[in-house]
Amino acid sequence: MNPQVSRLLIANRGEIARRVIRTAQRMGIATVAVYSDADQGALHVHEADTAVALGGTLSADSYLRIEKLLKAARDTGADAVHPGYGFLSENAEFAQAVIDAGLTWVGPPPEAIRALGSKSAAKALALRHGVPCLPGYLGADQSDATFTAQAKQLGLPLMVKAVAGGGGRGMRLVTDMAQLLPALHSARSEALAGFGNGDLLVERALLRPRHIEVQIMADSHGHCIHLGERDCSVQRRHQKIIEESPSPAVDAALREQLGQAAVALAQSAGYVGAGTVEFLLDEAQSDKPFYLMEMNTRLQVEHPVTEMLTGLDLVEWQLRIARGEPLPLAQADVRCQGHAIEVRLCAEDEHFTPQTGTVLAFAAPEGLRFDHALQMGSVVTPHYDSMLGKLIAHAPTRAEAIDRLCAGLNQTAVLGLPTNRAFLAACIQHPIFRAGDALIPFLAEQVDTVRERLHASADAQTVAALAVLYAQHPPAQHMASPFARPVRLGFAGQANIWQAAVHELGQGQVRVHQGDDTYTAQIQHAPTTDQSGSVHHALRINLNGEHWQVQAAHTGGTPERWHVQVQGPHHAELWLSDQSHSAPASGPNAQAATMLRAPFNGKLIALHVREGDSVKQGDALLVIESMKLEHTLTAARDAVVHCVPVSAGQQVGPGQVLVQWQEAT
Repeated sequence: MNPQVSRLLIANRGEIARRVIRTAQRMGIATVAVYSDADQGALHVHEADTAVALGGTLSADSYLRIEKLLKAARDTGADAVHPGYGFLSENAEFAQAVIDAGLTWVGPPPEAIRALGSKSAAKALALRHGVPCLPGYLGADQSDATFTAQAKQLGLPLMVKAVAGGGGRGMRLVTDMAQLLPALHSARSEALAGFGNGDLLVERALLRPRHIEVQIMADSHGHCIHLGERDCSVQRRHQKIIEESPSPAVDAALREQLGQAAVALAQSAGYVGAGTVEFLLDEAQSDKPFYLMEMNTRLQVEHPVTEMLTGLDLVEWQLRIARGEPLPLAQADVRCQGHAIEVRLCAEDEHFTPQTGTVLAFAAPEGLRFDHALQMGSVVTPHYDSMLGKLIAHAPTRAEAIDRLCAGLNQTAVLGLPTNRAFLAACIQHPIFRAGDALIPFLAEQVDTVRERLHASADAQTVAALAVLYAQHPPAQHMASPFARPVRLGFAGQANIWQAAVHELGQGQVRVHQGDDTYTAQIQHAPTTDQSGSVHHALRINLNGEHWQVQAAHTGGTPERWHVQVQGPHHAELWLSDQSHSAPASGPNAQAATMLRAPFNGKLIALHVREGDSVKQGDALLVIESMKLEHTLTAARDAVVHCVPVSAGQQVGPGQVLVQWQEAT
């Protein structure tokens, strides 16, 4: 008797919950959403046929509570559970609890999760079946002394890794033995917080590899196939932000070798369902050897890349496999067409610092697949991952896919909080990426040149300033003003204040006097409607014969702040503050020398200084946990701590004073 999948509970949130709901409803399967207190108004809650409140705000009180999820399934009559990715998706105990409750688990068997979900167990299994692995220590003895001895025997460089979980958490590179113990302690702490398991492994590190992963699908009838590879080498903080297929470095012969190794590992563990086997590829060697990293026993964030390339719906395959159906294709029948690239849109600034806030304006691009959970009014909290969605472009060639994705990123608008939208566009336009030569160190080596592309031109700054001045009301259409309006605006990241006199000429025209320069601009309001039906104001500005389209969102604050996105001869995203009524001494940098402020929302989990301590530039002051990651804040200069107005365990918000200091003597 085939398992039932007629009413599906999705034990997840955000864009992946929406993704599963979409396919399930197309297949005629009723859906049940679950939500925390923070997600009460989220899109997945409204799009499911039924929604159940889990209570609580933190993941530990909601999406990670097995008993709450099973009760939601019982109360709604669900007969199957899809875990999505993250949270409990690779938790064998959850999978077993679902099965024990008489429900269908849309995922691999618990014993396969146990065998492959741990990096150390997966490597041990791989070695027994001839899948190449880097030399390392995978043992049960987790003492610092044992790791130190093993590290000396293995040699440097080394990578410290959490054996559980994924997403780049619990990973530290060690290039000097003095870094080993701090790396072990930091990785163990992050792994415990993220996965509830602080066990680690160490292995030899490749410093300039590619990250190549293979999508596999297996049914309960003994069939297993692969669907090609994805290149995920562009990463920050060991987390992927760009994924593409096919890899520029993989030919047909290497693809077959990778696929065979991935299938062999999956079959050795009795795998069923969707999974991804991840490898490091060493291009520095002529024979391009590859080594197993880990296996993710779930659907991947980047699965749309494979879907676009193959024309398949992997969530549909998961549901059919869970119902006991055989794979619909054999290996010889798999066809991959063209090139697909995905970028992860995240709530973070250009320095990869996670951000929170409210989405004040949202516009999706045309012609791209955009998996997201955004709408006007969405609140991005510090409680969950910083990823907001994924944009995926598919085209006949890689160059065309890059161009389509770049155009789509420029059309996308998420105003109200910082995102990496512009950074992603700059990444995929970088000559090294366009040439297909980006390796894992790409961002570490090229991040400054990528950021240089984000600098707004003088014209773009003028357009942004005009957008702020006339965001609500256009300039006078009939009568010219006899008076010029003095304006002082601060641009985030710049010490200088933008000063100008703006004179309205009538007919929607203004003249801008800035120092010795004079500009003339025509300004026209162009209201637009986002996907939720909300209307927000865009502006069309003609500045000295060049056409620009601009969107501005007022984010509040004192002084008042604006988030502006500019499209035209140059694309830019800027944050402006109105300094027109502020004395220069009260500008944004006035107290920077005596205070350390929180850059984002988060929980203060470690405090390394107290009143009277002397610190040197670069010393660790405290650690904030936000969006599943730990962030160490360091001293910008030598100083003496004057006051620490916060304590460990406290929740802190952007701009909150964490440490005050006085000059070192």
